[in-house]
Amino acid sequence: MDPSKGYNLRCTLTFGDIYGQILLWMGVIFVSLAAGLALMGASKPIYALVGVGLILVLSLPFLLFAFTTTLLNHIALDPAGSTSP
Repeated sequence: MDPSKGYNLRCTLTFGDIYGQILLWMGVIFVSLAAGLALMGASKPIYALVGVGLILVLSLPFLLFAFTTTLLNHIALDPAGSTSP
C-alpha cells in the first residue's frame, strides 16, 4: 500500500453472507422462548424468566462478534483509479 495514492473503500457484504447467522439467532430466540414457556408452568416461574434472559444475554456477544467479523472480512481497499467490479 502506497500512502501517496488514494484508496477507495468498498464493502462487498451481501444479505446471503449473514443469512445463516440471522436464522441461527432466530432459532436461539425460539428455543429460549419455548424453554421459558415450558418452565412457566413450574412452581417457580421466575426460573423461566431467568432462563430466557440468560440464554439471550449469553448468546448476544457471540452474535455481535459473528456479524462484526463478517462485515470486516468484506471490506476492501482498492487503489483509486482502478476499475473493480
